Amino acid sequence: MTSVFSHGRLRLYLLKLLDDGPKHGYELIRSLENRFLGRYAPSAGTIYPRLQRLEAEGLVTHTATGGRKVYEITEAGRGELRQRGGELAEIESDIRASVADLASLAGEIQTEVRGPVRDLKRELRAATRETRLHNGTVPGASASRQPPPGADLDAELDRRLTDFAVEVRALVRGRNLTDGQFRTLIRTLDGALDGLRRLLR
Repeated sequence: MTSVFSHGRLRLYLLKLLDDGPKHGYELIRSLENRFLGRYAPSAGTIYPRLQRLEAEGLVTHTATGGRKVYEITEAGRGELRQRGGELAEIESDIRASVADLASLAGEIQTEVRGPVRDLKRELRAATRETRLHNGTVPGASASRQPPPGADLDAELDRRLTDFAVEVRALVRGRNLTDGQFRTLIRTLDGALDGLRRLLR
């Protein structure tokens, strides 16, 4: 769970979200994900136990609709929001700061990831050109060793490398990676590049 919601603050923020209107658990998760611009989303195991405690305390109630529990804030819940308005304002301020930090971190990660991906693409192109030269499959090489008609290895390689880069960026985008995950990601990309170097040299 993001540190913004440490020390029971998520419980208060759930009341705030329900004060905006009744919601089932999935809608609360999506509301939080949207609030963090897709960079954080709590799990169902984080949300539902808190909803149950809020209901036990009489701060929310639920009705079953379409097989789902739809939660609604009670007057007691609104009373708690009024009493803790200052704390709620602090949470909102911390959320804005956290979103800004996460956006900055995502930018740094994407920059760091682009380097290994770019190197991987460059190395593969160079290795492919060298291999084709040695095999006589480049313009000016022996016609008897040319690839079959219609084969376009450069185009296929470019397509695969572009798909790879797009996939890596899609996997990273919107993720709240820990330092450990980030270092593992970079090591994995570097390892892939080293493996291809050994294969093609």
